[in-house]
Amino acid sequence: MAKRPELSKGELTVARAVWRLREGSVGSIHEEVSHAVAMDYSTVQTYLRRLEAKGYLRTKREGRNKIYSAKVQATQVIRETVRDLVGRLFDGEVVAMVNHLVRDHGMSKEDLQELRSVLAELEDADDVS
Repeated sequence: MAKRPELSKGELTVARAVWRLREGSVGSIHEEVSHAVAMDYSTVQTYLRRLEAKGYLRTKREGRNKIYSAKVQATQVIRETVRDLVGRLFDGEVVAMVNHLVRDHGMSKEDLQELRSVLAELEDADDVS
């Protein structure tokens, strides 16, 4: 599959609103975005058109309105973005990224316990990759 173009910060904000709503018109998506950031209606409309052109959204017509929905799920975008980040910034070394995150951003005791649980689960799994 061909790689989709990366998302700008604004595009990602609008895509998150679509993922939360599952589908919506420009108006409903603008309202959802407005809970998080100040963004003009026309800006949301522009980002929606870009997301559709980049292959992240699909549209259908309901009367005079376009209804937008996700063509690509959030988990897939996160997976692809993290894979790209690890490759570009950490030469593909996941441990280097985790080390950086833990040391640079810090972790609470609860976070460390959750990380230990994830690692233990991975060690017990047959397919560690």
